[in-house]
Amino acid sequence: MAVATVAALLAALGGTLWLAARRFVGAGVQRLHGGGNAGLMHGKTVLITGANSGLGRATAAELLRMGARVIMGCRDRARAEEAAGQLRRDLRQAGGPEPGPDACGAGELVIKELDLASLRSVRAFCQEMLQEEPRLDVLINNAGIFQCPYTKTEDGFEMQFGVNHLGHFLLTNLLLGLLKSSAPSRVVVVSSKLYKYGDINFEDLNSEQSYNKSFCYSRSKLANILFTRELARRLEGTNVTVNVLHPGIVRTNLGRHIHIPLLVKPLFNLLSWAFFKSPVEGAQTSVYLASSPEVEGVSGKYFGDCKEEELLPKAMDESVARKLWDISEVMVGILK
Repeated sequence: MAVATVAALLAALGGTLWLAARRFVGAGVQRLHGGGNAGLMHGKTVLITGANSGLGRATAAELLRMGARVIMGCRDRARAEEAAGQLRRDLRQAGGPEPGPDACGAGELVIKELDLASLRSVRAFCQEMLQEEPRLDVLINNAGIFQCPYTKTEDGFEMQFGVNHLGHFLLTNLLLGLLKSSAPSRVVVVSSKLYKYGDINFEDLNSEQSYNKSFCYSRSKLANILFTRELARRLEGTNVTVNVLHPGIVRTNLGRHIHIPLLVKPLFNLLSWAFFKSPVEGAQTSVYLASSPEVEGVSGKYFGDCKEEELLPKAMDESVARKLWDISEVMVGILK
């Protein structure tokens, strides 16, 4: 048994080292569409939810480098300030200009408090945005919660559905006027391949009858896709586009609620380093949809690795998408 275990570990290590070598060889092409685009987003204002860590932070860094004015919508202001400071230091160390409104420099970083688990916070945030921001060119609905224990938002919604879908649903609707007046503009929604394992149960959207953290995450990600497709239909002719993506499996703190046995953690960390995408790699499709001229005018589509992908039929059900939209309007208080 011991010999078999050692052999398995050596095989895993060998595979890890092989893949790592491939990564280093291909390091120059990991940024699928980001390289050489400095200045592409100059004059554009981009709002990214959950921009203080993981995919959001990597997306902010790339768009900042491309000249965008990046608004970081974050629940924890202290963590956002820390992340913003690191982003500025990283840009300086890379030889880039100091972030700021200078036309010849990188973009500008702005921090605003936003708690997607609180409709009150979302409304206050949007009111501040409408008062202070003359335009919004790109909205990236990035923040999310993954497989947490059963908890509820401030407004009594199951946390994953409340944050991943309802919080972003209200945020987007309240900012639609600003997006339309800034057109051509874009909405980018971060979903997950795990949508495939979810279903929209209109009889128990709040998971009060039963709760499975994996299923409820998948449900919220399916809701993201249905929301995107319905929003795209409603935005036809406005010059505001909306697309949804899956980033792949990425090394972030999103999985902090998943329990991994202590003895297995070293091997898991090694394998995740080798086989999971880095945040920079995972952010490439978000950056692509936010900035690339290739997707100008494209709307209502699902992307992975900067390419359009097919959806399962349940993610394209127009009647379910419309019903979910109508119920979501009531849940967040847009309609009484």
